[in-house]
Amino acid sequence: SLFKQFPRKDRERAIIELDRLGMAEKALQRAGTLSGGQQQRVAIAKAMMQSPDILLADEPIASLDPRNAHAVMQTLKSINETRNITVIVNLHALDMARTYCRRIIGMRDGGIVFDGSPEDLDEKAVALIYDGETEAEATEVSVEPSSLIDSESAAA
Repeated sequence: SLFKQFPRKDRERAIIELDRLGMAEKALQRAGTLSGGQQQRVAIAKAMMQSPDILLADEPIASLDPRNAHAVMQTLKSINETRNITVIVNLHALDMARTYCRRIIGMRDGGIVFDGSPEDLDEKAVALIYDGETEAEATEVSVEPSSLIDSESAAA
């Protein structure tokens, strides 16, 4: 790989991964000429080349326009659903978390203050996460205890 010489099998698999993300036609294009959303999908394809059991995405949509942000989040959701790969996404966009994730874990000051479904993420839970209200100050938010990582959830 130092000399940009990759085995044929790896090149073929890379095209397959890019095709799954709707990017096969961009395979020979330099990454710097791609849009932000396209660059993110190429990064996801590169990660998928490693056959991960868990995919971690740290703020994958932070600098994207809304159309590309939705495309990237749909891609991550599809990977979770079709390949049974756990996808953990760090987001600050609650609307995206509610739309694309089945499980949301809210953290504040290094601790978990919310763990539940998008439907359970109401204004009181958001206040607990962002405003730092204590549980006593916020109306009680009930969450079922569960493991932090499981193969059937995408988390934010």
